[in-house]
Amino acid sequence: MKNQLVRAGVAAVAILAMAGFANAQDYSFRFQSSDPAGNPNFEYQKGWTDLVKERSNGQVQIELLPVGSVVEYNETLDAVAAGILDGQICDSSYWAGKDPAFGLIANPVGAWSDPAQMIDFVENGGGKEIMQELLGSYGLHFIGVSTPGLEAFVSRVPLDGVDDLKGLKMRSPEGPIANVFAAAGASPVNLPSAEVYTSLDKGVVDAADYSVFSVNQQQGLNDIAPNPVYPGFHSLPLVEVSMNQAKWDALPDDIKTMLEETVKEFQKTQIEGNKAADLKAVEEAKAGGKITIHDWSEEERAKFRKLGQAEWQTIAQQSPMAQKVYDTLTAYLTEKNLLQ
Repeated sequence: MKNQLVRAGVAAVAILAMAGFANAQDYSFRFQSSDPAGNPNFEYQKGWTDLVKERSNGQVQIELLPVGSVVEYNETLDAVAAGILDGQICDSSYWAGKDPAFGLIANPVGAWSDPAQMIDFVENGGGKEIMQELLGSYGLHFIGVSTPGLEAFVSRVPLDGVDDLKGLKMRSPEGPIANVFAAAGASPVNLPSAEVYTSLDKGVVDAADYSVFSVNQQQGLNDIAPNPVYPGFHSLPLVEVSMNQAKWDALPDDIKTMLEETVKEFQKTQIEGNKAADLKAVEEAKAGGKITIHDWSEEERAKFRKLGQAEWQTIAQQSPMAQKVYDTLTAYLTEKNLLQ
C-alpha cells in the first residue's frame, strides 16, 4: 500500500510538471541591429541573444538581424512601432530627425570622457526615464543601454586640431555630432555604417565618425584612412535595446526582469571587451608603422568640447523634449562636476 501511494505521488508530481511545461509559453522575437554582420559590436549583440536563450532555458529566443535586413538603418523605429520588427539594437541618434531630443541624449558631443559616466546618467541620472518617454511616444519600450565606448576618428588626412576640420568631407550620423563638425567648418555626410568603407576608399568622404579604434582597425578603415584620432573624445554613442511596447507589456514580469538583467551583462561585456581590444589594436598599429595616430592636445579637445556645448543649447530650443534632455543632462553634469 505504501509503495502504491509513493508511486501515485510520483505520478502526480510528474503530471503537474508536464502540465507546467505545457503551459509555459515560448516567445520568439526578431530584432534588427544598426551594425553589419561580422562587426565586433554585432557579435556582442548576438552574445546577448544567446544569453537570453540560455537564461530562459530556450523559452525566449531572439533572432538578431544585421543592418538593412528588413528596413534601412534609420527606419527600425517605425518598423518596431508597426510590428514589422519586434525590437532593435540601435544608435538612438538615428531618430534625431523625428525629435532632436534623440540626438542630444544619444550623443551630447564632448559630454563624456568615459562610458561609465554615460551609463550612470542613463541608469541613475534621469536618462532612462527620458528614453522611455521618447520611445513610448512611438510605441516602443526602452529595455536598456550599451555603448561601444569612446569612438576614434578615422581620416585619410592628418588631423591635429579643430582648424584641420575646415573643409573636411566626413561621414557622420545626423544630429548633434554632425552639427558640431559643421560648426567647426567640416561638411558632414549622413551615410549608413555599411557604406563607410567604400565611401572612404573611393574618396567620397575624407574622414568618418564610425566606431572605436579596434573596430575601425578590424574593419580595415585605418588601412585606407591611416590618420586616426585616438584616444577618442568626440563621440560616445548611446545604443538602445528596445522593443514594441505592446509585446513588452504581454511578457511575464520574470521575463522582463531577465531581459533587463541580461542587457546589463551585455553592456559590461561590450564595454570591457572593446576597451581591451582597443589597447591591443593601438599597439599593433604603432608597431606596423603604416598608421599615424593623432592624439589631440587638451587645448584642442577643449575647443571642440566648447563647440559641442553650444550645440546642446541650440538643440534644446528645437523641441520640448530636447529642452528636457538639456536640463536633465546639464543638471547631472553639474552635480558630478563634469560640466567644464
